[in-house]
Amino acid sequence: MTTVLLTLGRLPKALDLARGFAKAGCRVLVADPYGWTLAGASRHVTREFKVPAPITGKAAYLSALNEIVAREKVDLVVPVSEETMHVAHLAGMLPEGVGLFTMPPDAVLALHDKASFVRKAATMGLAVPESAPLGSPEAEALARCGPVVVKPVFSCSGNGLSILHGGEPLPLADPARPAVVQRFVEGREHSTCTIAQGGRVVATMVYRGALMSGSVAVAFERVEVPAIDAWIARFVGETGWSGFISFDFIVDAAGVPYAIECNPRATSGVHFWEPEDIARAVLDPGWSSPVRVRPEQRLQQFYACLTETQGAMLRRKGFVPALKSLVTTRDVSWDWRDPWPFLSMIGTSWPIIWQAITKGARFGEVATADVGWYDG
Repeated sequence: MTTVLLTLGRLPKALDLARGFAKAGCRVLVADPYGWTLAGASRHVTREFKVPAPITGKAAYLSALNEIVAREKVDLVVPVSEETMHVAHLAGMLPEGVGLFTMPPDAVLALHDKASFVRKAATMGLAVPESAPLGSPEAEALARCGPVVVKPVFSCSGNGLSILHGGEPLPLADPARPAVVQRFVEGREHSTCTIAQGGRVVATMVYRGALMSGSVAVAFERVEVPAIDAWIARFVGETGWSGFISFDFIVDAAGVPYAIECNPRATSGVHFWEPEDIARAVLDPGWSSPVRVRPEQRLQQFYACLTETQGAMLRRKGFVPALKSLVTTRDVSWDWRDPWPFLSMIGTSWPIIWQAITKGARFGEVATADVGWYDG
C-alpha cells in the first residue's frame, strides 16, 4: 500500500486530496502546525502530526517532515498550499525512492516571485502585464501612464496589494520587502489549477469567484476559457513542470488572457474534480485518462460564505445575492459518508477564527500566515 503524506490539513483542498488518495487505495497521513485539522478529522486519514510552523524555523519544519517520512515509510509527499515553497526544499533530503509532487525549490520560488514569473512568461511570448520593480524609473513611468497594481514580490491571498489610479504617487520602495508595479488590466479575473506531469498538462480547471472574502474566493464557479488552457499548456510545456501549478488571469475585452501571477501549488480549483481521479493523476506520471469533473457548476466554503453573508447583512449591501448563493450552493467539504470534517469545522478552524478576530483580518489572510514564504 502506498503511503502519502499531505503537508497541510487545515484547508478544504487538503480534505479533497485526502479523500482521493484514500479512495485510490493509499494510506494517508497529514502534517500541519495546527495539529488537529479539517482533513485530519476525516475517516480517510490514518494519522496526523503536529509539526513546527515554517515561519518559526524553516530547518525545524523540514526536519520534522523528514522524520515523519522516515518513520512512517512514506512513499510520496504531496504539498497542498502555501507551504509548497518550503516543502520543495525536501528535494535531495528525502530517502531514496520517496517521491515529491512539486518541482525543485529554485523552480518553485522563481514562479512564486511575482516579478520573476512575469519576466519568465514574457520571454516565452505569453501575455502578461508590463511590470517593473517598485523604486525603478520603469515603475514610475508605468504609474504615470495609467492605473497600476502594487504588490509584494512574495505574498499570498492578496496581502499587501493596492491599486493606484493614474498619477497617484507610488509608495516608497522597501529593500526588506521588495514589490512589483504592474499595469492594471481591465477585465474579469479568472483563477486556474493544473495537474502537470513532466511538462504535460494532465488536467486544467478554470474558475472564477462567485463570492469574495477580500481578494479570496469563498464561492466559485467553473468556466471554460480555451485561450487560458492554451496559455497554460504552453507554459507547462516550456518549463517541464511536474506538480500542481495555478495562475490568476485577467481576460480583457478582446478576450486576451493576461497572467497576473503564478501560484506553483494547488488552488480551490481542485474541488471541481473527482478526488480519486486527482489522486490517480498524481500517483501515475503516465496518467492519460480524463480527470473527471464533478457535476456542480458552483461550489462554496460554507462557513466562510456564512460569515460574508452576515457581514453583507450588517453592511446592508449585497445581502440578498450572498444569501441566495449560501442556500443554493454545495459546500466543498460536506460528504455524508465522511461527515465529521464538516461538523467539526468550527473546532478545527478555531486557530484561523481566533486570529481573524484578534487581528481584525479576513480568513484568507491568516489561514496560511504561518506557512507562507515571504522572503527570498
